[in-house]
Amino acid sequence: MILSSPGQKARLRLEPDPDGQWWTLHHAPERDRPAWYASFGARTPVEIIAALTDALTDPATDAAVDVDPSEPLTKADWTPLPDKDGLVSPDGKAYVEHYVSATSNCWWATTLLSESQGPVWQAHFGEHTPPHLITTFTRALADPSPLPRTGNPLSIPGYGTKLITRTYRELPAVQVALALEDRVHALAARRAAPPTAPPAPRRPPTNPGHTR
Repeated sequence: MILSSPGQKARLRLEPDPDGQWWTLHHAPERDRPAWYASFGARTPVEIIAALTDALTDPATDAAVDVDPSEPLTKADWTPLPDKDGLVSPDGKAYVEHYVSATSNCWWATTLLSESQGPVWQAHFGEHTPPHLITTFTRALADPSPLPRTGNPLSIPGYGTKLITRTYRELPAVQVALALEDRVHALAARRAAPPTAPPAPRRPPTNPGHTR
């Protein structure tokens, strides 16, 4: 599955690959930025990927704002990795690394249950990826909000069952059925809404009279 932006500058590709990243976002070069990419493994929570694509398509986002991708993690009590430029989560199950060299400047995120089992999923951000998008990713990664899933046991990964805290809540069928449609309308409304005009300056009255 391939989704292209209206200006054909960005392309999101979903390609199920047992040995690679399933989701890949490529962006063409622009006047102020070379081409860049971001990719996500198959088990990456969709909420995290959606946070990044929402920020990418939000016309109100100021990409020029200088942001530090590490800030959301440090605020969530992530601690520095020993001998590396990166941070590890409080439970030790996820870490984010920043690789900087003469030829590279990229970010990697990895979640794992144990070193022997290998990564559960990884996210890669190539050089020149806008920092505000990486910050959006790290903010979503550190978000403690629960992830809504169906009651079907197959929708909950068995490899992490011992680490998952489950809370069951019934939702109206209509709310579930319209969740995607409501989300699409909400995102589309961001582009359709006209910019808010600044209020016109008020002129003082010629004869103010009595005032409060």
